[in-house]
Amino acid sequence: MSIINIGTTFNIDLEFEIAPFHKRLFAYIIDFFILIVYLLGMKAVLYDAMGMEMRENIGFDIIVISLPMFLYSLIAEVIMNGQTIGKRLMSIRVISMTGGEPTLGQFILRWITKFFEWPFLFGYVFVSTYNVVFVYAIITGILGIGVVIIITVTPNSQRLGDLAAGTAVVNTKTDLSISDTVFMNIATNNYKVVFPQVMRLTDSDINTIKSVLTQARKRKNEELTYRVQNKIKEVLLIESELPAADFLEKLLEDYNYLATRE
Repeated sequence: MSIINIGTTFNIDLEFEIAPFHKRLFAYIIDFFILIVYLLGMKAVLYDAMGMEMRENIGFDIIVISLPMFLYSLIAEVIMNGQTIGKRLMSIRVISMTGGEPTLGQFILRWITKFFEWPFLFGYVFVSTYNVVFVYAIITGILGIGVVIIITVTPNSQRLGDLAAGTAVVNTKTDLSISDTVFMNIATNNYKVVFPQVMRLTDSDINTIKSVLTQARKRKNEELTYRVQNKIKEVLLIESELPAADFLEKLLEDYNYLATRE
């Protein structure tokens, strides 16, 4: 089991298990299968069931078929906290090298490097779907060799997109839920903000706090929460008698309450 230690803004090293290559491969195959099913299904509906002519509706075809496929991995990772459907089924996810959820810019940067997918997504408009799938498989196989080599030789098993974006793909033991993100369902009635200073922290800081809490609870390591608590109190000039974990939890609640009212 390969472990990656990610340093955070609070001088805390978080441990993550690097996603095994076979899991990344199977996740990619699952996502590819989903795209193929979507492609064939939409073509059957538009051109067989509805009797439309592709040559006469290329613009419409690109909008309803190509663009959703083209943006699939980006949109999925953004709204599913670093996962596509394939990654979720294989229990892996993308994280930032700062220990939290990647920013939108990081997601875009790692997505745009998947240039070998583009011929597949738009080529079928001009040639048959089956020919494009065949050609795409060959292109992916050839370029995939380079991807595998890069993943193998980089210390944290990163491909070029991850290196450029400052991200990594790690293993997860359970499927993510809303509790694994910084977002919380805060009751607005009579809610009392205790630490308004929390808004001076960056989004990266907030994500790191959540990551620290999650990892500390899983590993039953209270030292992590104490160290982060002390750092935050020092930076924000906060005094509190709350236990470390409760203090960090309250910070997250205050952040969620205040951020949704900006």
